[in-house]
Amino acid sequence: MKTFKLIVICFLVSAYSFANISSSERDALIALYNSTEGSKWNTTWDLNTSVDSWYGVTIENNKVVELNLPFNNLQGNLPKEIGNFETLRKLNFGFNKLVGKIPAELANLKELTSLELFMNSFEGEIPSELGSLTKLESLKLYSNKLTGNIPMELMSLTNLKELLLGSNFLTGTIPNQIYALSKLEKLSVMDNKMDGEIPVEIAQLTQLKELLLSSNKFTGDLPMEFMNLTKLNTFMVSDNNLNQEYISVSGKNPPSIMFLELQNATATMDIEKD
Repeated sequence: MKTFKLIVICFLVSAYSFANISSSERDALIALYNSTEGSKWNTTWDLNTSVDSWYGVTIENNKVVELNLPFNNLQGNLPKEIGNFETLRKLNFGFNKLVGKIPAELANLKELTSLELFMNSFEGEIPSELGSLTKLESLKLYSNKLTGNIPMELMSLTNLKELLLGSNFLTGTIPNQIYALSKLEKLSVMDNKMDGEIPVEIAQLTQLKELLLSSNKFTGDLPMEFMNLTKLNTFMVSDNNLNQEYISVSGKNPPSIMFLELQNATATMDIEKD
């Protein structure tokens, strides 16, 4: 009888530890822990304690709404169970050692506003399924080993303010449909292997503050319509195959500075902010 009572007590304690989230989300957290060598994390989880005490996990109304584990020595692949967090709003796994492909199951996270997987070693193509995350405001995939083209489906992310894809191995052109991302403030594809002409449609992104296109294989001329980007304060287009070189600008400055032609050289001009 005492043994039975002890078993019941242990069961209730275990159940209470996970009582604040669904079994589906609990399983996803444990799958994440196991697949990324949780015991070796800089700040690890005690799986015997309540989930709401686990580092980097934010819970509201018995739902996981944020996963923030940057700089935490996550290693290995992201599990497919990552798609179980149906109310997740923010996911930040930047500055870790994650490998493999970016899971297409991330497309299940329909409430996601920020997806940050930068500074890892993800390979393969950017999943086209990410184009269904229509609430996404920030997509940061820079400094990985991603290949292939920018998926056309990403042009459906009309709430995006940040699209940072630099320092990968992306090829192909910037989609002409980039104009659809009318709220975009930061666009970076620098340090890739992209080619073709720089689309004039970028000039329709009137909220743009940062435009980083340097270190690719872009050809042709820089569209003069970029003069319409009056909010632009950081501009980099050097180290391409354009018909002429342009000054890289960082700081508060008049747009006309971008169009100064250089003679066989690239300069960087820092202009002090007021």
